[in-house]
Amino acid sequence: MVWETNQLSVAAPLRVEQVYEQIARRLIQDIRIGLLKAGERLPSERELARRLEVSRSSVREAIGVLQVGGIVETRQGAGSFVAADAPRRLTEERTSALLAHDESPFALLEAREAFEPQVARLAASRARRDSAAEHLLEEMEGLSDPASSEQRTIWSQADRMFHRQIGAMTGNPVVVALCDQVAAIMDQPLWRRLRDDSLSNPGRMRMHIAEHRMIYEAVSEGDPEAAEAYARQHLRRVRRYMTDSLASDSGGPG
Repeated sequence: MVWETNQLSVAAPLRVEQVYEQIARRLIQDIRIGLLKAGERLPSERELARRLEVSRSSVREAIGVLQVGGIVETRQGAGSFVAADAPRRLTEERTSALLAHDESPFALLEAREAFEPQVARLAASRARRDSAAEHLLEEMEGLSDPASSEQRTIWSQADRMFHRQIGAMTGNPVVVALCDQVAAIMDQPLWRRLRDDSLSNPGRMRMHIAEHRMIYEAVSEGDPEAAEAYARQHLRRVRRYMTDSLASDSGGPG
């Protein structure tokens, strides 16, 4: 069949669901048909990963999306439970809105690990200080309580803008555009939810703040090797903290 030009222009783009979206859709279906009932505890993330033959990080992302939508409640040390009003919330319209296609946080981290150390290296080759980056560092250094919603909001903005500003310090407009895209993804609800969980220990926030300072000082002092190494170390720690939060997931060691 030969398609007319106007037919092609209105054809819906093809899109493959991310793994976490498929898992979330499966859990939603199980809630809607009563296999998972209101108030019931979900299997542990490890068990769900085994049953569905997926990674625990993808399960973690799926549960995070359901937490954002109020479908699942996670209780410290007890696990994740179907919210009391979850069946009422899961209309077709709300389900579509819930699965709003946030990017996978672990896919974002993988991309950042491949990209940002080289951005820091390039920025360090310019060897200059930056008042905007310094202001963002000062904002983050004034924070200490990840349990505070106000401080989490400040952190969310300052953290993503700091990494964007390192890109701006390269003076390369293409790099800045790429960093803008990364910063936008870091503002998505699923990223913020999993990032907040990973910072539940105040010491982790302090470690990230210290690493931000190390990256900035290496960049501003013109040390490309150190800037690249510190950026890589920081991103690996972010991934580890996000992954470590799996250990306190749905139902402990199970």
